[in-house]
Amino acid sequence: MNSTLITALGLMLVLEGLLPLVLPQTWRETFKRMIELKDGQLRFVGLMSVIGGIILIWLSK
Repeated sequence: MNSTLITALGLMLVLEGLLPLVLPQTWRETFKRMIELKDGQLRFVGLMSVIGGIILIWLSK
């Protein structure tokens, strides 16, 4: 596997683990609200995450 890909996956896991580590109650409440979203709303959140990630990758080059 490409070392850059492994590094990116590791960084993603670190960033995703920060909120439950530092603010578990806030993370739990946010997760509960996410579960209540309709499919279209959840897809929109996912789309915005993908677009944000693509923009960050583009800006880093």
